[in-house]
Amino acid sequence: MVVGRFHQLHRCNKWVTPGNSLAMPLTGPIFQSVAEQKPKKILIVDDEPDVADLVSYHLKAKGYQVETANNPNVSLGVARSFLPDLVVLDIMMPDLNGIQICRILRADPKLKQVPIIFLTAKTEEADRIAGFETGCDDYICKPFSIKELILRIQSVFRRSADVDSGEVKRLQVNRIVLDTERHEVTVHGRPIELTATEFKLLRLLMERRGRVQTREHLLINVWNYETEIETRTVDTHIRRLREKLGSEADWIETIRGVGYRMAERKAEACST
Repeated sequence: MVVGRFHQLHRCNKWVTPGNSLAMPLTGPIFQSVAEQKPKKILIVDDEPDVADLVSYHLKAKGYQVETANNPNVSLGVARSFLPDLVVLDIMMPDLNGIQICRILRADPKLKQVPIIFLTAKTEEADRIAGFETGCDDYICKPFSIKELILRIQSVFRRSADVDSGEVKRLQVNRIVLDTERHEVTVHGRPIELTATEFKLLRLLMERRGRVQTREHLLINVWNYETEIETRTVDTHIRRLREKLGSEADWIETIRGVGYRMAERKAEACST
């Protein structure tokens, strides 16, 4: 930041200085484009400072605004003040583990929609399932590749952008209503809370109602994964989605050995 100088900005063929009482509000395409370039904010919560610092260094090099918290007990306060666009969260931490923090974030009105990526040494399949069932958007095991982590982060941001940029504003299947403009889903008129990934998964099934979506197709179109990963990720999210849809859950059909589809008629739907 340069102090003691006038910074001049050109707008509508006029030069405007900070001290000019006649200066108009700085609006228009030039300033909108600058606002659009505002860096995404990422919070890293890991009790290992070396890991947090390493990840922070590489993310800052990619242009992200980064905060770190090595103490899980203060991480929630940091999250509420920093208001990140994404959280990278360790699981195995003292006093307050990552699963507990994830649940608290999902219950916070200001943070419940923030994507969460678990970065953890817990590698068993049961651990992965527990992570997804808690509401994380992705799960990466330690030791990890910085390049892969960055790609996964970019993928989550693309996923959220895809949800926000859709042309269809309202989709309905029986009593399930999905509003893309408000980023809201209601069942029998009551709103239900979905993560960004769950929202995109439901939206894709509703948009392609009646057509079978293979697990591989869902991984590419919802998770943006073009490499092979465990398809159990899809099954776990479908199960969570059905739980949240309640009495309308059986509109999502399981096509055994293939994938899933949104039923065209209630008579054709079946719970599995």
